[in-house]
Amino acid sequence: MIIDIVIIVGTVLILSYFYYLQTIQPPPSVFRHTFKVKQIYQTRLGGREWFLDRNNPTSDGIFDPGSPIKQQADGSWEINGNLRPGNKYEDQVRMTVGTPASQEQWKNVEITGYARVLSADSNSDDLDWYARGGTHSSDVPCEGTALKGTISVDGDVSWLKEIWHTGGYTKPRDTHHVTDSILNRWIGWKVVMYNINDNKAVKMEAYLDDNDNNHWKKVSDIVDNGGWYARSSNQEFYSAGCGRPKDYIITNSGPLVTYRSDNMDWDFADLSVREIQPPQ
Repeated sequence: MIIDIVIIVGTVLILSYFYYLQTIQPPPSVFRHTFKVKQIYQTRLGGREWFLDRNNPTSDGIFDPGSPIKQQADGSWEINGNLRPGNKYEDQVRMTVGTPASQEQWKNVEITGYARVLSADSNSDDLDWYARGGTHSSDVPCEGTALKGTISVDGDVSWLKEIWHTGGYTKPRDTHHVTDSILNRWIGWKVVMYNINDNKAVKMEAYLDDNDNNHWKKVSDIVDNGGWYARSSNQEFYSAGCGRPKDYIITNSGPLVTYRSDNMDWDFADLSVREIQPPQ
């Protein structure tokens, strides 16, 4: 009788332990998306492609979340960033997709990511996907070029240009309201940039999957062909010595693509970057 009771109790404990493991460690096959994320433009022949490894994001040595990440029950990952020295913002997220030394840098790209904002300090806080530069640091200010497609918590979208870090920011362009609050719901955000006019101008487009169902709607479409000036004074702008005009058109490539936010906690999934074939 005692042996039977011991066996029963032991069995219950073992089953409880395995149930516990399943609740905190979902099987790798459990992921929120079963569909293949739609591509707006085809990958250029021989162009680079990068897709997030949803089981082990940092295993490829290319993706650097910059902060601790934690996998969720649906296979997505949560990030809330770090407070970096010398910065006023908390929860700074700077997830980067790099370029190995022997490979071509990112230039004409389609950058995609799904996100669910869990908390934010303000409705004006936004998610930024950006490219066409390197490290954004005051130690190497001229590396900090970027074209940034943004969507805020309250559903406003815009584009920003950064000619150098940090005195080369422009005012936003093509700012308008495209959806309701994105707080506590999944959305897909996609930004595209490619050179036109014999590499003398840049076309920028942004797309939103508002219902998390792989249906993408274009929400922004602008061209920078000059006249989009940094908002800093001439004295500040030229102090960096980057040798660029104040309305510099960022037609150059860059080693990093970045997924960015400040003062936000969010989940992410299905990140990708592809070097596209621009439309003719």
